[in-house]
Amino acid sequence: MTDFAATKALFHLPEGMIYLDGNSLGPLPKATAARVAQTVNDEWGEMVITGWNRAGWMAQPSALGDRIGRLIGAEPGHVVLGDTLSIKVYQALAAAIDLAGDRKVIVTDSGNFPSDIYMAEGLIKSLGRGHELRVVAPEDVANHINDDLAVLMLTQVDYRTGRLHDMPTLTQAAHAAGAVTVWDLAHSAGALAVDVAGSNADFAVGCTYKYLNGGPGAPAFIYVAPRHVDRCQPALSGWLGHEKPFAFDLDYRPGAGIERMRVGTPPVLQMAALDAAMDIWDTVDMAALRRASIALAEQFITGVEAACPMLTLASPRDAAQRGSQVSFRFADGYAAMQACIARGLVGDFRAPDIMRFGFTPLFIDAGDVGRAIAVIADVMQNRLWDDPVYQQRAAVT
Repeated sequence: MTDFAATKALFHLPEGMIYLDGNSLGPLPKATAARVAQTVNDEWGEMVITGWNRAGWMAQPSALGDRIGRLIGAEPGHVVLGDTLSIKVYQALAAAIDLAGDRKVIVTDSGNFPSDIYMAEGLIKSLGRGHELRVVAPEDVANHINDDLAVLMLTQVDYRTGRLHDMPTLTQAAHAAGAVTVWDLAHSAGALAVDVAGSNADFAVGCTYKYLNGGPGAPAFIYVAPRHVDRCQPALSGWLGHEKPFAFDLDYRPGAGIERMRVGTPPVLQMAALDAAMDIWDTVDMAALRRASIALAEQFITGVEAACPMLTLASPRDAAQRGSQVSFRFADGYAAMQACIARGLVGDFRAPDIMRFGFTPLFIDAGDVGRAIAVIADVMQNRLWDDPVYQQRAAVT
């Protein structure tokens, strides 16, 4: 059983802040600064280029990949780290399209993160092979799984509402129809127990700066199922995905297994930050985390609905159908969120009217949730959001 009081003590949060960001950036583990400083001073500073070998920088993408793999139910040796999530979406979708053969239809849903859709559109256009991207309502996905389907590309947890797709059921349906699946775990990894192997997923991708606390700009990861990993063809044939990167051959030959999904030079300083965060995650039981997260979210929903009838729950009411975030709709949601932030409660806003809050038991407890409810009640009941200063939109919402 994970001791969440102990994990809370391992994070730095500004004095007086209740951090319910939902989740765009995880907070700073206290050990991160020293770990990054060690990498900068003792490794980069003293080893210079020999750090690639002596400090093990080149092996970190796979080593960290395995640690993330435990959290998402992946087989060892089938997750690798590097690049951004958009790049990993592109890689996974391109490989899935190749595996799907002559089929042309890619199905995603309108709750998917826009960048995933943009990457799919760009890939289809560059291929020029007549593929079609169908964006359907989340609740209508199953009805579009048929014999025309090439790839089912979904984000497991809706970034706005927290609505949770049934990965095992939809994957099984896609396979029965002869299609390939790509799952985006951006709001799943570190938020709930995921089982990509048990669900028989083909590809999965995700980021590490949200629930995994790798810091702003932290690298993404990609999972490829064992049955595909030695035959999928990397669309982005970067030098570190080569069979022998330091042979400097002019012809590309994909590396063995998951190594072929590497592209460019690993971000060493960002990996150091993630490594410190993963020391915490290595101690976490995901089933216990999920139970605690649900309890916090239920407390929050009950309290906010009782105090703020002007807010409308946008997330599924059934905890089994949502991830680790709770969203409410409010016409002036941006201003209301700014008023909350000014009073020490940090959530975030998603257009057009979503006030989004995340519940991570690693650093949030029932006392924090109670204080958050009180802040929201004060802001909403007293119309504190109706102040011109809170109407001015910042570049990042």
